[in-house]
Amino acid sequence: MHEIWLKSSTFAQFLAKTILFILIYMANVIKLRKGLDVNLKGKASLESMQTKVAGQFALIPDDFYGMKPKVVVKEGDAVKVGDALFVDKTHPEVKFVSPVSGTVALVERGERRKVMSVRVDADGKQEAVSFTEKDPLKLLLESGLFGFFRMRPYDVVANPEDKPKAIFVSAFNSMPLAADFEYVLGGQEKEFQAGISLLAKIAKVHLGISARQVAPALTDAKDCTITVFDGPAPTGNVGVQINHVDPINKGEVVWTMGAEEVIFVGRLVLTGKVNLARTIAVAGSEVKEPHYAKVLVGQPIKDIVANQIDENKSLRIINGNPMVGVKTSKEGFLAAHATEVTVIPEGDDVYEMLGWIAPRLKEFSTSRSYFSWLKPKKTEYALDARIKGGERHMIMSGEYDRVFPMDIYAGYLVKSIIAGDIDRQEALGIYEVAPEDFAIAEFVDSSKLELQRIVREGLDILRKENM
Repeated sequence: MHEIWLKSSTFAQFLAKTILFILIYMANVIKLRKGLDVNLKGKASLESMQTKVAGQFALIPDDFYGMKPKVVVKEGDAVKVGDALFVDKTHPEVKFVSPVSGTVALVERGERRKVMSVRVDADGKQEAVSFTEKDPLKLLLESGLFGFFRMRPYDVVANPEDKPKAIFVSAFNSMPLAADFEYVLGGQEKEFQAGISLLAKIAKVHLGISARQVAPALTDAKDCTITVFDGPAPTGNVGVQINHVDPINKGEVVWTMGAEEVIFVGRLVLTGKVNLARTIAVAGSEVKEPHYAKVLVGQPIKDIVANQIDENKSLRIINGNPMVGVKTSKEGFLAAHATEVTVIPEGDDVYEMLGWIAPRLKEFSTSRSYFSWLKPKKTEYALDARIKGGERHMIMSGEYDRVFPMDIYAGYLVKSIIAGDIDRQEALGIYEVAPEDFAIAEFVDSSKLELQRIVREGLDILRKENM
């Protein structure tokens, strides 16, 4: 009898602890219901392929938005990994460095001598500069990794003279076909923790993770405050996380950094050298075998998609994911912040009988305009790049707010930006947003407005007014 009571008591204790754990876990999870998950065909399988460090690599100033580049090398110069290719004219201490060792092949310029790219012919040796600076901020500045910081407000390269109230890192991306950071993190846990620990010496670090992530390197990360999020896209956006954890008020500054860029920092801490190697997702309905690829920042796109696409089709190659990425081509180069290269149909060769009147069983719709709403949510869709309609008047139907999980009236903010009403923009929370936060709203927008472009222009105007 005593043994039975003892066993039942042990079980009761276990059950009580389990219930307590669940209650604590649920209390620490921020659950967001606004948003939209779009299940696109072509998700990358959990297999990695190594690309060769050969050919011509490029660092593109436009990838580091908000800085004015000043080239500090000449064609024919020999460079190592970590040598500066250009600096910010406003803050020359902010450097942008070569991802490969080799010879500077081209300083490409466009209209008004705008620097389009600095290209380096890789020698395959990957000789790197050694950095020994002990001060965390100076180390990041000297090594060129400071340029991977972005600041809110304005969503531009961070200003080293600012004192941020916090640094935010999102360890997951909820956009369609985005890379799974938990998979990317495998084998690089020490580097990630070393990076977080160094950032913590500059400011308080907030790490946002998904409720589905279980890797100890994320759930048990040290020197940071961990917040768990659960919800559809764009929950993984760092802007959404800032809004729910520590909103930005006028006059305040926070810095953000991509989770894989934290690994860059960790490698620098552990080895004293810069290593801009990434593991990206090569995904999309037009990729023959969607997979992960180990590449370098500035890698030629043609190397990444080699033997993976049909050259005879009209395709849209995207630097990034379909929602926030930038259109590129096989002649382009991997963007500095890109964690995916996706390929979808362009759609310019599609002719549909009856047009929008057709039932469209294979087309995704956020409303019940198509019969595809009858299909299970797990159905994958192969969408193309067509807008399917022209720009028209805004109808304040609340469609933005249904997919915008921030404590901001998205529709009114967009209207205030179009109207140029700066006071209204400030009151409606423009300091907290970035263009990517409006990607899902742009996707569902029946007015076909380029919301990300509008928000970008609004932030640029506001920045000039406040300088």
